[in-house]
Amino acid sequence: MPAVAPSVGGVTSSRLRVLGIDPGLTRCGVGVVDVAPNRSASLVHVGVARSDPDTPIERRLAAIAAGIREVVAEHAPDVVAVERVFAQQNRHTVMGTAQASGIALLVAAEHGLPAALHTPSEVKAAITGYGAADKRQVQTMVARVLRLDALPRPADAADALALALCHAWRRPAGGGAGAAALTPAQQRWADAERLARR
Repeated sequence: MPAVAPSVGGVTSSRLRVLGIDPGLTRCGVGVVDVAPNRSASLVHVGVARSDPDTPIERRLAAIAAGIREVVAEHAPDVVAVERVFAQQNRHTVMGTAQASGIALLVAAEHGLPAALHTPSEVKAAITGYGAADKRQVQTMVARVLRLDALPRPADAADALALALCHAWRRPAGGGAGAAALTPAQQRWADAERLARR
């Protein structure tokens, strides 16, 4: 069974509810925040969906999917923000991350939710103002923004909350759940993808 931490917090009016997902095969961070038009945010849920490394890959992916579905069913987000898989040194790690990312996007589609992808540097820049911030800096800023008494842990859960905040803050004022203006980093990424398809 997937292990997901209990939810906390409440709902505010005129808000966007974002589910952030930090994909991982052993630990998949999930965080839900409510963000008001003035950019103030409150914590709704934070947790980690887990899978046993000793079980077959199909069962691990099913456990991650079940954990994400549980959060979607309980908290009814408006949009899902997932970390974009980026080049890493460890090919085995990036494969598991990519598989978990695909599962997150699948669950979003199953529930008719718009989904967005954000790179780690975009998230760090949005939360801390510095695209190369370390995990501790991200955790500290997430705790400050959400007015938490302690840093969100584990790091996967903090990253999920940061993803959710990043997505909400990047949408234009008055935009819909899936609306988001491209940041300079996102625009460069989109341009590179277009060039690669030629």
